[in-house]
Amino acid sequence: MVLVTTMNHHLPRINKTRLWAGGILCFIFLMFASPKIPHSPKHHVFADMRNFLGVPNTLNVISNFPFLIVGILGLVICLQGGLFAISFHGEVWGWAFFYIGLTAAAFGSAYYHLKPDDNRIMWDRLPMMVAYASILSVFIVERVGQKFGVLCLFLLLSFALVIIAYERIFDDLRLCLMFQLIPLVAIPVLAFMFPPKYTHSKYWLWAAGVYLFAKFEAVADRKIYGINHYIISGHSLEHLCLVMVPVLLSMMLIFRSVRIPRLGELKDRP
Repeated sequence: MVLVTTMNHHLPRINKTRLWAGGILCFIFLMFASPKIPHSPKHHVFADMRNFLGVPNTLNVISNFPFLIVGILGLVICLQGGLFAISFHGEVWGWAFFYIGLTAAAFGSAYYHLKPDDNRIMWDRLPMMVAYASILSVFIVERVGQKFGVLCLFLLLSFALVIIAYERIFDDLRLCLMFQLIPLVAIPVLAFMFPPKYTHSKYWLWAAGVYLFAKFEAVADRKIYGINHYIISGHSLEHLCLVMVPVLLSMMLIFRSVRIPRLGELKDRP
């Protein structure tokens, strides 16, 4: 019994070290292997730039409104407690920052799309990076442990600020693009290494699939715009598709229940 307890105590520490080392090595490799990606005026030219009722780029602007609704509702429910199945304070921190990021993204992205340029785009990217950092840290809290997950939350949030500063100073988008890819790589790895604590874990996979489909819509912005006879562009559809990610994750929080209690963490429950 003592031997089993000791092994279970040290196994997460070994895995955490490997996670940090693997993540840092992958990051360094990608930075040296990839060329610099500077800003380009083409990044701010979208397929649909129509003006309705005096609002520039109208559909790209108003398609951010659902983020505001989901973000505010999710934040209120998260802080109120009761409806969402959240077991630890670390999860509350992570989900709260996630919904705050979504709410800020509604304003930041709308502000950027009113007049897309290099100066405004940081207000579009930073809130989404807060959401990316938060969702990854929440998953780490669930699968690895509360203390490690909370530490990752504040490290990733700090790293997001550093990335924005790096992008502005050195005119290089690589760090920003890699930061967006981190959850897509880290979450499947963590899911393979650590068992789920909650039921309804498939919602994570569905959310990842919707996210990837939304990014496809962004890449195919102009083609989608032409296919639907110039009704709505791929970028506007990306916004509407992306908002389904927090919707799915919120549904997961409502329906899930604890599957595997973690030893030594029951005392940390709120």
